[in-house]
Order: sequence, then structure tokens, then C-alpha cells
Amino acid sequence: MIEVENLTKRYGNILAVDRVSFRVDSGEIVGFLGPNGAGKTTIMRILTGFIPPTGGRAILSGFDIMEKPLEVKRRIGYLPEHPPIYNDMLVSPYLEFVSQLKEVEAKERTREVRRVMDLCGLTEVENRLIGNLSRGYRQRVGLAQALLGDPEILVLDEPTIGLDPRQIIEIRELIKNLRSEHTIILSSHILPEVEMLCGRVIIIHEGKIVAEDRPEHLQSTLKSSDRLFVQVGRAGPEVPESIRRIPGVISVFTEEKIPGGYLIDLERDEQKVREEVARVIVAGGFGLLELKPIRMSLEEVFVRLTTVESGSPEEGGKFS
Repeated sequence: MIEVENLTKRYGNILAVDRVSFRVDSGEIVGFLGPNGAGKTTIMRILTGFIPPTGGRAILSGFDIMEKPLEVKRRIGYLPEHPPIYNDMLVSPYLEFVSQLKEVEAKERTREVRRVMDLCGLTEVENRLIGNLSRGYRQRVGLAQALLGDPEILVLDEPTIGLDPRQIIEIRELIKNLRSEHTIILSSHILPEVEMLCGRVIIIHEGKIVAEDRPEHLQSTLKSSDRLFVQVGRAGPEVPESIRRIPGVISVFTEEKIPGGYLIDLERDEQKVREEVARVIVAGGFGLLELKPIRMSLEEVFVRLTTVESGSPEEGGKFS
């Protein structure tokens, strides 16, 4: 459905996108993550034909974005971070106007506008001025215009920005339901949202892909089981001291919220270290109640991949 090969974008001497390659299959929801300036928005703009690449190529639904740009655009619905809406128009006439731009057949326009308004919860405001709507409703209008024409591919940049918690849940469910009929690329600074919506995550830093996998696989691969949670029945100062003496243990500190709980940072993920922690606790008579590795969140994975540490990439800023 989407094939990107060695995609490159330069702005003068600035290399914004550096030979990026990835593939998105039909029906997938793929999330783009990266700090400000990472290049992900530039990639999304190239895929939608908003700007041309400097090098490489992108093929969407079988059409090269440079050779057949109009064919690609007919198959894409795009919601940029700032929705392309006209504040001085009413909701329904605006969507009618966009449907004409998207070359929806005249006899189908009214039905298509009604379909996307129903999907996005806009029916009750269809005759209101867009400029008088709340930010959340304006975001819904932006999503509705992206859905007009029933495009094969949706490119969504921060689709839930500005929405209240209830609206966020509704839009997330809508995006999930669209998966069966659309291929979706989205970016979001809300990492739990990416975990809930996306089957695969592409993390971009300094114009390059630094990781690409399912969220749970990224967490499993990068966590290295470098933190353990231990709970004992008989806590005391001798517990952390005994654990600290184990080779491979970096630090031990108390988990304040759980009686007898300790968090243990490990130098490496080796089964023998975990076995030795268990052996020391049992031998010391501390009463081992629980021992488990702590799973890294997607946020921790992101920070690890975009933070300076022993020659790793420079620390990123806010998500964009």
C-alpha cells in the first residue's frame, strides 16, 4: 500500500530526512514518533504531495508520488496538525465544497457529506459557523474533510489535539474502526495513544529511522529486563544491602507505595542475576513474595532512543 525507499529531503544545507525507507501494508495503523525537528512531519508532507522529496521515492497505492501526484492525492485523506478549515463557512457547506475539490460525484456529494458528519459527530453543528465552534469540533471538521471521498490512505497529524477526554476516546474508537477500510499513518505526542491505536511504531530522530516495530516488541527488545521489582515479607536495611552486593546489580531503592517493595536496576539482563537475587532473598530469610521484570513504557523506549548516552543520538525535545 505504501512503499518508501531512501526518501531524502534537504533544505539548503539542512538534511531534514536522511534516506528513510519503510513499508505500510493495507489495513495497518502505523504511528510516527519523534522530537521536534526529527523529520516525521516532513515525511508526511512528502507522502501527501504537499512538498517534493530531494531524493528517493514514495509509492502509494501503486502510484509514484512524483510521477502520478494527482492519482496519489485522489487516494489520500490528509489531516495536518492545523486543520485546513475556513472559519467563515458553515460546517455542511464547507464539507460540500471539499467534496467538490475531491471530485466526489455530484449525485453522491450530499450522501457523502452526511456520512462523514455522522462518523465524526458533526450532525448537531452542521449549520453553525466553523469559526464559532470549539477547538474540539473544529478538529472533527478537519477529520471529516480527510474522510471525504472514502480515501484508501489516511495521514493524520495529531488527530486528537485539542479534544476533551470524552472526545479523545470517541476519535480513537473512530480511528480503530477505520482500520478495516483504510491504511492509516498518524503522528501523536500522546504516547499511550500510539500504544492503543498503532500496530506498528516508527521512531524518527534527526531525519533517520532509529527503531521500527510493534510497540510491545520495542518495549521487550530495549528494556533488556534492566529493572526488577521485588517484594519481601520482612523488609529492613539489610535487604537492599544484600542485593547490592550481587554482581550485575547497579542500584536498589525502595518502592514507597508498596510495603516491602524494592526496585532493582541491573547492569545487564541475565537470568543468573535474577536467580541470584531470588537466592539471596530466600537465603537471608526475607520472605520472597514477588519478583518480576519491569516492562519499559513506550515513552521510556522513545527517550532511550533519542537521548545522549554513550554516543547515542542527541536528546530530543517535545514531541511533535
